Amino acid sequence: MLMQNRDQSTRLILPFMGGFYDYFAKPASWVILRVFVGAFLVMEGWPKIQAPFAQVGFVESLNFYPGVFWSPLLAVMQFFGGMAIIVGLFTRPIALANAVMLAITYWFHWANPYGDAFLTAAGIEALTASPELFTPDGLRRLADGGGRFLTQVQHKAEFLSAIWTVAALLFAGYGGGPLSVDRNLLKREF
Repeated sequence: MLMQNRDQSTRLILPFMGGFYDYFAKPASWVILRVFVGAFLVMEGWPKIQAPFAQVGFVESLNFYPGVFWSPLLAVMQFFGGMAIIVGLFTRPIALANAVMLAITYWFHWANPYGDAFLTAAGIEALTASPELFTPDGLRRLADGGGRFLTQVQHKAEFLSAIWTVAALLFAGYGGGPLSVDRNLLKREF
């Protein structure tokens, strides 16, 4: 590996930075991304851990039966799976399971866009009552009754699910990186 890194450093625009990239930037970037993805999974999973059967109806509406199995599994996968990803423990299988779940989340947001039911006159009035909170473009998105605003919220939900899915797939494919429990304590990549 070290020999490969030396060969790669000769192709760098700034070859003297090779050691910095190999021994600091690459390991640190893996840790930062792993902590970011894992922490957000933990935050999303926390309410589900507190009420593990609360999503029985939702998962069954997606044709995942029995919901009493899938709802708590989703909670455990997000909350404890997020913790495992943070430290890099069993990273590949846990990241793959979460990537599948996140891909389903992406599909759900794409197939079930937010409808006008989320927009109420009182809600739009409350938003526009504080114009200092918005850019001029943001206020224009509210001017049509919130339709353009809701479209933006829809796209952000889709984009966030897509980004999470890709990040989880990255860990599923490459593991937790050089500063992970898998590599440093267990001495293997799972």
